[in-house]
Amino acid sequence: MKNLGTASVAALRQYVRAAESAGADTTDLFKKAGLDPAILDSDDGRINGEQFQHFILLLCKLTNNPILGLETGDFVQPGSYSVLGYITMSCATLGEAVARIAPFEKLVGDMGTTALSMGQGSITLTWNCNYNDPVVRPQVVDNVFASWVNYARWLADNMAASPTSVRLQRESPGTELEQAYHSRWNCPVQFGADEDAITLKQELLETRLRQPDPLLRKTLEAHALSQLASLDTDTDLTSRVKHSIQQQLMHGITRQDMVAEDLGITSRTLQRKLSQEGVSYQKLLDEVRQKMAEDYLLNSGLTIPDIALRLGYSETTSFHRKFKAVAGMTPGEFRQSKPVS
Repeated sequence: MKNLGTASVAALRQYVRAAESAGADTTDLFKKAGLDPAILDSDDGRINGEQFQHFILLLCKLTNNPILGLETGDFVQPGSYSVLGYITMSCATLGEAVARIAPFEKLVGDMGTTALSMGQGSITLTWNCNYNDPVVRPQVVDNVFASWVNYARWLADNMAASPTSVRLQRESPGTELEQAYHSRWNCPVQFGADEDAITLKQELLETRLRQPDPLLRKTLEAHALSQLASLDTDTDLTSRVKHSIQQQLMHGITRQDMVAEDLGITSRTLQRKLSQEGVSYQKLLDEVRQKMAEDYLLNSGLTIPDIALRLGYSETTSFHRKFKAVAGMTPGEFRQSKPVS
């Protein structure tokens, strides 16, 4: 069975607020899910992922609402995203905020992971849900996308802002209920798709946010990195390795033996454990470098040679070659694809 990790109390609160607004009594749900209602008073508490999935399943059965997840998105607040919510509030543009989702979404919970891809004049966020219950999974995806749209509108102070399209793996809840998606998102929604993805116009990412504060953002991100480190466990080796690589790359260098030392194991043990998980140190290094490279290119004024140096490449040409192999375009082309603010 897949390990569902943990979820923040902030994520649980959103479902509880939605349930209580609908007049549902959640007391019995907490009891059956093995949760103490007092945990709602904790600002930084976390709950077991299996318990969270069970709580949502019980709520689905209690309400018998096929679009429960969509409607819970109406109850999103900055606090629903833990410290990530406050990081995004301090960003200068919506695009800068969107770029912060993938690196820090684990703080909200292990419900799923986000992948970002750029197209011609658009950007697509694909969300891979980790929850496997057939009743819960579509509701969690609906909740994530509905929350993203509502929160982005609030951040941008533009309640009319909408995606260009949404694709959902879930089956249609029926013609009548489909209207609830269209009225909220004001865009085409495809059901029975091959992935769960939301697409935005690239120009929307230029939108200036309410109160940009770059110094506060850096402080919050440092705090978030510290929180991420505390969440890492021995059963989440790849995440720990990636975090260690990222920290070292911030100083322009990383080596496998340095990462192993940081994790308190030998280089040989690290290599063996990664092999058991079907990955290699080089693969994880490449993934971290690519994410950091994209962030530097889109959100900093660093020159491409400087970025290559920061990411530990001995030659800029090596950086160019590796980046193009992954992104399908050179670093310069990738940077030029960013809208001018």
